[in-house]
Amino acid sequence: MAAGNIFGTAYKVVSFGESHGKCVGCVIDGCPAGLKISEEFIQNELNRRMPGKGDFSTTRSEKDKFEILSGVFNGMTTGAPICLLVWNRDVDSSSYEKMRFIPRPGHADFTAHKKYSGYNDYRGGGRFSGRITISIVLAGAIAKIILKEKLGIEIFAYTKTIDGIESNIPIPNDFNNIKRDPATGCIDPELTAKAHKILEDLKKDGDSTGGIIECIAKNVPTGLGEPFFDTIEGDVSKIMFAIPAIKGVEFGSGFKGSSMRGSENNDQFIVKENKILTETNNAGGILGGISTGMPIVLRVAVKPTPSIRKTQKSVDIKKMEPIEIQVKGRHDVLIVPRAIPVVECALAIVLLDHALRSNIIQNVLR
Repeated sequence: MAAGNIFGTAYKVVSFGESHGKCVGCVIDGCPAGLKISEEFIQNELNRRMPGKGDFSTTRSEKDKFEILSGVFNGMTTGAPICLLVWNRDVDSSSYEKMRFIPRPGHADFTAHKKYSGYNDYRGGGRFSGRITISIVLAGAIAKIILKEKLGIEIFAYTKTIDGIESNIPIPNDFNNIKRDPATGCIDPELTAKAHKILEDLKKDGDSTGGIIECIAKNVPTGLGEPFFDTIEGDVSKIMFAIPAIKGVEFGSGFKGSSMRGSENNDQFIVKENKILTETNNAGGILGGISTGMPIVLRVAVKPTPSIRKTQKSVDIKKMEPIEIQVKGRHDVLIVPRAIPVVECALAIVLLDHALRSNIIQNVLR
């Protein structure tokens, strides 16, 4: 039987749980021993994706307090598998019971029902809910700590586009001084103001929208990546597409590069402070599937939240009859800001996995 809940080679992450089940979480196999765990940092990362924040977020009120069940002793990682979980507390499955055989447009209800012959947990999307990204955040938060301590790698993501409106302000080099708007994830005051007005109108109208998240990792060493199939772009894209609602990934100049000339898109090499760098970074910090030493820059497209109050067409799977539905429950008008920490942590998982595979980071931290 095929299984698809494990990611990574040296830093393996096993994701478990369902949206309305008892808990969600992960098991990490391959985390180096000797890491001092900062529970405060991990909790803060979870808080960033927590539901119930802002006027445009779901009203589901989960505290998302995590627990460590194994792999940590006296505050230090032991090298054994680490099990972390978050209990589901604020669960209301009543609306999903009524919709069991009526797939919601834009959701995985239909495909999950077909693949698992109706045995899947359909409550709140079950295994296909955005709540499952807690496993990515838990594993990614630990990866972030290791990457920062051992290699100085910093990762920052923000909302670049909302409802087709794009921000083009430059990103400061010091990530610590950048402020995101909590409701939108924007760092551009002009885009923030426009987005708030759009989202207020969409909320009244029972609709939703999407956007684009840009993510940057700086201080990434040269040489990460295992071509031909385990390239940095390939592994990053794979984990990004595991995040519900992500429908596109691009690096550097991305699709725009396809309309540029080679003389424009090529990054010319220079020597700066005794390092080989490039004048531009249209490659997004990756050439031949291997990190170049320049910042890794990627963008992900986040589709509109599919759960909306507007009347939509569906079918009754049991009766094989058409039906019109209005999706009930507690949903986000814009899922983008809650996906930002997930994108950061997903990138961190890949970078740590490849740093371990390349022996740039050892299995015991000293």
